Amino acid sequence: MKTIDATVLAGYNAGIERKRLRAGIGLIEFERTKEILIDSLPTPPTVIYDIGGAYGEYSWWLSSLGYEVHLFDLSETNIKMSEELADEYPGVCLKSAMVCDARTIPRPEKSADVILLMGPLYSITEYEERIFAIKESYRLLKDGGILFSAALTPYSVLIPRIVTYHEDDTKKGMELDNPAVMSIIERALIDGCYINPEKKIANGLGSSHLHTAKALREELMDGGFTTTTVHGVMGGAWLAPNLNELLENEETRNVLMKTVRMLDTHEEIIGLSGHLLAVSSKTPIN
Repeated sequence: MKTIDATVLAGYNAGIERKRLRAGIGLIEFERTKEILIDSLPTPPTVIYDIGGAYGEYSWWLSSLGYEVHLFDLSETNIKMSEELADEYPGVCLKSAMVCDARTIPRPEKSADVILLMGPLYSITEYEERIFAIKESYRLLKDGGILFSAALTPYSVLIPRIVTYHEDDTKKGMELDNPAVMSIIERALIDGCYINPEKKIANGLGSSHLHTAKALREELMDGGFTTTTVHGVMGGAWLAPNLNELLENEETRNVLMKTVRMLDTHEEIIGLSGHLLAVSSKTPIN
């Protein structure tokens, strides 16, 4: 197996995931993802593997609902940080939390009812290595089990920069004037490769892979999953101006979340969402 991009792992080990899902774009992602999970999850008791689950926001929430959740992440910092969430969920605990790679999970085959693969498919840049991760999830799932896999879209690196172009003439607002930034974006739109070593050119992700809905379905099929629905987790709500203020107000927050649901599976516009969530069922191979 090839190693994960060193700058990506360094970012996670620096704690960049802490409270990412608590405000702004992350909050939309978190709230809508929870809705999609609830719509598809079997009732507890159910064994869930949260693979690449960062410091366990979903793991702890699912544990509080009565599920048996095992957290796996490549970042030692994330696994250590997961202990911080215990104070928010008194009387709740994870079944286990372990540092390991999404491509080699030390658990028996057909030992999970549900798997969350919420980060590895954009953190792993090589196609063959992503297929290893998907096949590993297939191995671990029981027949009829459900895989939730997240992806970022290539449009997510362009559209926000259009929305903020020359906004207050800040450095971020002028990124599209930088030929190096435009080159990165053009490459991402062509083949999903987001090459951004050490984050020196544009802030945000290190080198990653970005998926269209079509490409995500195809990779899941290559990994063994034949039935998949892809959701646009953020619709266009993440582009609203003054997003944090809108989300702090219950009325405007509800309006924004309604627009997300309205666009959820509209194939013509699903790429507008910066974040995708695929729901796949494991059909046994005869």
